Amino acid sequence: MDGDFIIGGSFSLHAYMHTVYNNYTSMPEAVKCKGSIDTRELRFSRAMVFAIEEINNSTELLPGIKLGYQIYDSCALVPVAVHVAFQFLNSLDPTFSTGNNCSQSGMVMAVVGDSGSSPSISISRLISPFNIPLVSYFSTCACLSNKQQYPNFFRTIPSDQFQAAALAKLIKHFGWTWIGAVRSDSDYGNNGMASFLEAAQKEGICVEYSLSFYRTNPQSRIQKVADVIRRSKALVVVAFASFGDMKILLEELSREPFPPRQWIGSESWVTNTELTRYSFCAGAIGFGIPKSAIPGLRDFLLNLSFSEITASSVLTEFWEDAFNCRLKKSTATVDEKVCDGTEDIQNLKSQYTDTSQLRITNMVYKAVYAIAHAIHNAVCHGKNVTTQCDKLTNLEPKQVLTELQKVNFSQNGYDVSFNANGDPVAIYDLVNWQKHESGITEIVTVGLYDASLPVGKEFRINRNVTWMENSTNVPVSVCSGSCPLGTRKVMQKGKPICCYDCIACPEGEISNITDSTDCLPCHKEFWPNAKRDTCIPKPVEFLSFQDIFGITLATFSILVAFLAIITAAIFFYHRTSPIVRANNSELSFLLLISLTLCFLCSLTFIGAPSEWSCMLRHTAFGITFVLCISCVLGKTIVVLIAFKATLPGSNVMKWFGPLQQRMTVMSFTFIQVLICTIWLVVSPPVPIKNLTTYKEIIILECALGSAVGFWVVLGYIGLLAAFCFVLAVLARKLPDNFNEAKLITFSMLIFCAVWITFIPAYVSSPGKFTVVVEIFAILASSFGLMLCIFAPKCFIILFKPEKNTKKCLMNKNQS
Repeated sequence: MDGDFIIGGSFSLHAYMHTVYNNYTSMPEAVKCKGSIDTRELRFSRAMVFAIEEINNSTELLPGIKLGYQIYDSCALVPVAVHVAFQFLNSLDPTFSTGNNCSQSGMVMAVVGDSGSSPSISISRLISPFNIPLVSYFSTCACLSNKQQYPNFFRTIPSDQFQAAALAKLIKHFGWTWIGAVRSDSDYGNNGMASFLEAAQKEGICVEYSLSFYRTNPQSRIQKVADVIRRSKALVVVAFASFGDMKILLEELSREPFPPRQWIGSESWVTNTELTRYSFCAGAIGFGIPKSAIPGLRDFLLNLSFSEITASSVLTEFWEDAFNCRLKKSTATVDEKVCDGTEDIQNLKSQYTDTSQLRITNMVYKAVYAIAHAIHNAVCHGKNVTTQCDKLTNLEPKQVLTELQKVNFSQNGYDVSFNANGDPVAIYDLVNWQKHESGITEIVTVGLYDASLPVGKEFRINRNVTWMENSTNVPVSVCSGSCPLGTRKVMQKGKPICCYDCIACPEGEISNITDSTDCLPCHKEFWPNAKRDTCIPKPVEFLSFQDIFGITLATFSILVAFLAIITAAIFFYHRTSPIVRANNSELSFLLLISLTLCFLCSLTFIGAPSEWSCMLRHTAFGITFVLCISCVLGKTIVVLIAFKATLPGSNVMKWFGPLQQRMTVMSFTFIQVLICTIWLVVSPPVPIKNLTTYKEIIILECALGSAVGFWVVLGYIGLLAAFCFVLAVLARKLPDNFNEAKLITFSMLIFCAVWITFIPAYVSSPGKFTVVVEIFAILASSFGLMLCIFAPKCFIILFKPEKNTKKCLMNKNQS
């Protein structure tokens, strides 16, 4: 249609072109498209005509100016799109005007189109040198946002950069980490998939396969892509493909049954109702341009006069395909009827007449209005809207290009503006293919994505989603299942990061989140529970009075201490008897007291260690034992000196009387007291938490402070014991009835045996058993002394009183 200013239009009404072989001897044939007409694209082109007629009838926008249009079929192919671009650049007039007026008579001021990104790239490159703006309604390739390469390009549909990011976030939202990917082998598919894969990688999503195809590829290529989809383990398939390419792929997949797949679609095909007939795609989900309403459009689409149809080859083709008839009787076959104009388009089920989901159609509508506003601002600038604009203004496309960058208006409640890259604000509907009980699949809006909102709030779902096989449960598509708490992920060699094995956390470490890549060590005073998903306080271990060992040892300590007291009582009661008086009763009482203290000092080893108990247990043990050994040593010396004193002229006893015996005991004991004092002053024993012997428990124990101090105390006891043992051995052959040297020898044998055994046992025993060994050594050696020295005397006192006489003790021949 002619007008004061022309707007070009490029629509993919067909998907194929006739192959022409030129012989270069005659004029080449005109480019012709073939295949069935795309009724959806026809609706887009008719929406452009509707918008132009609506603007021409407006008194506010471009008053007094009539817009015209040139609409071409690009066949969705680059070669045809190039031909269309040259048509836009050529004049409508067959010859140039004469004179000096060489203006662009009939040249388009701007172009609306194309559907595909590749045709739009070709058109943009060709018309860009002439500053003719191109406003696309469906070309979403992110590459077209590059103003260095495409300075004249604008679009009313968001860039795939936003859609790719939205798809990646959608997949991440539903927990899918193992997916397949197919794409159109075109600028739209390749660039869109590249953007998606980059966004998916950032979200931690892995791709099992990524394949490209094109509708003109050999059948074997399409079949290969279909076979990969059938055999793959990924349940989720992301398809970044154009409608024409996707139709070919779904047709191939429908030939053979295959496992159900959850389809994730790009805007180009997921909102196309023609593909809903493929029932195996029910449950598909993807992003689409928000639905809209264009008042009066449906009536315009249906109001086709018979003369209008016959005058247009495109409408003729549509009409004949829709009603299976021929407008010309001469072209009709025997089985075909002739169209007579009575066909009912009102009840026709076609994408052309379906205005229930005007998504891309609204993008065409907005593109036309954006160009009209740019022309209005250039031609009618500064004039009242009621005034007629000057249609004779010499308008250049460059002016329209400049004004397009500034447009900002609202049409039918929809805002229209462009950013610096010529892109609009990215807002998408989240659509879902839901299959009803009747078997019909409907495209339902279930959510929204708004890229202008803050990060994390762009995406929301406000309606239930139906998944593959009409399920309400979200399908699972992962290479490896989630690693539970207490485990960590270990990557499988040679596979993507989404493929991994789950192994239990090592000893002492936990993981308290699913799919953890690392295990966290517990604090040194904590230990993992059985599931290794949380750290719990380590149990504290020490020899307590509630412990079975503690109870046993404490009971035995008290019993033998009580036994020592009873022995002392017996000796005290019979203190005038010869057997008590025979070998220094004072040392015997002192020995019994020291033995009682030895038994009782073992109680300080039981219970939770504290600063005082740690210092007391070792020093009390060392001092009481030295006191005990000193008494035994004193008794041994008395036995030896007593026999020496019986020799004629000997006065040895006056040098080792009671006073000297007491001084000997006190001197030996004082040395131990001095050693213990130095130990406590320099580096005393302190309570510690032993975290190294056992990893899973804490042992409360007394650190020696100074190991030298401990072994000096123990070595001094051993030295006295060895000295006593030597003296007792020297006196062992003296008459049995008169002395206790043999009893002391046996007691020292037991004592030395116990403490020699104690050393390796003490060093090798872990935890509380170290204390058990030490207590056992104290009780065993002390009890051995008491048993060997006092048991025979008590037996005589209590059960053989007839032997408790001086005569019996002095009789050297009596056994």
